[in-house]
Amino acid sequence: MSKLEKAGIQVVGVSYDSTEILSRFSKRSKVTLPLLSDVGSKVISAYGLRNESRKDGLPHPGTVIIGADGKVIAKLFHEGYRKRHLSDELISAAK
Repeated sequence: MSKLEKAGIQVVGVSYDSTEILSRFSKRSKVTLPLLSDVGSKVISAYGLRNESRKDGLPHPGTVIIGADGKVIAKLFHEGYRKRHLSDELISAAK
């Protein structure tokens, strides 16, 4: 996180889960970044992250980099949801 902060990047998580679920998860998992609740998936849909091939329409797990002007700079994805992008990859994509 310190590498990202030095690069001027703020990281937040967005989930379709409720604030109560996210609060329990962040405490249990010791997550220090803000987790934002998107019940109804309006933000997820607005950024084109909904997985339309799934009947339940769950979002694709990934990273969306948004510039200070609110425009999408990059969308980064891995297959599955367990693998995450490294700090250097995010900094490079943000440039």
